[in-house]
Amino acid sequence: MHRLYKLKKIKEILIATNNPGKFRELKEILPKNIKYYKPKNFHLKEPVENGKTFKANAKIKSLYAAKKVGMVCISDDSGLEIDALNKRPGIYSARWAGPKKDFNLAIKKVFRLLKKINKLDSRARFICAISIAFPDGKSFEFQGKIEGRVSFPARGKMGFGYDPIFIPTSETKTFAEMTKYKKSALSHRYNAFMKIKKYFRFS
Repeated sequence: MHRLYKLKKIKEILIATNNPGKFRELKEILPKNIKYYKPKNFHLKEPVENGKTFKANAKIKSLYAAKKVGMVCISDDSGLEIDALNKRPGIYSARWAGPKKDFNLAIKKVFRLLKKINKLDSRARFICAISIAFPDGKSFEFQGKIEGRVSFPARGKMGFGYDPIFIPTSETKTFAEMTKYKKSALSHRYNAFMKIKKYFRFS
């Protein structure tokens, strides 16, 4: 199935996210000779994400945008799984930040829950599912992850979301303490994109 699109040349892509951090990271790992658009360029509303997995939610977003705009679209759905919390927040990672997307609030919630069970240093992983969708209704989903742990107190000013409490395996710094280049080379988003590259030629 993937071979149908292997030689398809792509000159412009809509990155279907209103999260500035995600848009920046996706743009940084995608090819440079493509013109990228944001949902606000087309006054797109966000679809209801009612999938049960990261891949399902990424697909909902990419297909919705691709059909609305008539353009190749890439979206991602990502989140943090914490073993001591039975892999929560998982697909609800953004929702833990509330309607205002306040991730300081989400991090405080994680701290409170882990402190209650005396496991402030717990194994965890970031997971990212990337979906690439075409206006004809075809879509392909790829998933990447990075293992590590959550640790408190939160550290670092870079990154976004749960980055200040996540330390990748074999590293000593949180994602929020790393340069954007170091984080991109390690990240779950980069790992997912490496799988896309096997099937698509973007230019």
